[in-house]
Amino acid sequence: MTEKPTLNAPVIVEGKYDKIKLESLVDGLIIPTDGFRVFKDKKMRALIRKLAETGPVAILTDSDKGGFLIRRHLIGILPPEKIVNVYIPDMPGKEKRKRTPSKEGKLGVEGIESVLILKALEEAGLLGENPAGQTGAITKMDLYEAGLSGGTGSRALREALAERLNLPARITAPALPALLSRLLTREAFFALCEELKQLSMDN
Repeated sequence: MTEKPTLNAPVIVEGKYDKIKLESLVDGLIIPTDGFRVFKDKKMRALIRKLAETGPVAILTDSDKGGFLIRRHLIGILPPEKIVNVYIPDMPGKEKRKRTPSKEGKLGVEGIESVLILKALEEAGLLGENPAGQTGAITKMDLYEAGLSGGTGSRALREALAERLNLPARITAPALPALLSRLLTREAFFALCEELKQLSMDN
C-alpha cells in the first residue's frame, strides 16, 4: 500500500464528503465548514482563527458560487498572510452519490479526480512531512494515556477539554490528535488534561 502524503497545514473544505475525499488521499488536519454553517458558528470561526495563529491555513472549496461565498467569508476572518488558496478546476459533471447535478452543473471537490486534487495541493506547497506551525505531534496513544479515549470518563474529559479550548462540539475524536498538535505542545496537553481531571475530582 502506497503511503499517503502529509499535509503541512490544515485544509478547510465545505462538507463531510469533501473531507472524506481528502482523507483518502492525504494525512493531516481537514476541517469541514458544514457549508454555510460557518457563517453563524462562532466556535468554528474561533478555531480557524486560532489555527491561523500557529501557521498557514489552506482553503479548498468548490468552484461554484456557494464555494466562493464560503471562501470569501473565510478570507474575511483570517490574516491575508496566513491564507493559502487552493482551487479546483471548473469541470462539468455530477457526483456519483447525487441524483442530479448541482445548480451550476459543476463538480465539487468530492467529484474531482484524485490526481487533480493532489496536483492542486502540491502546487500550493501543502504536501510535506513537517507540518508548518505544528508544536509537537500528539498521537492517538497520547489521547489514551491522557484519559481522553478508551476509559471511564473519557467522553466527559474530551468535552471539558473542548470547552476549555473553545473547540466546536462537532469536532470528532479522530480529528483531535492533528488539531491538538497545532494548538498545544505535548507537555501543555498532558498538563491541561491533568488539570481538568483534578477539577473533575474536586467537583
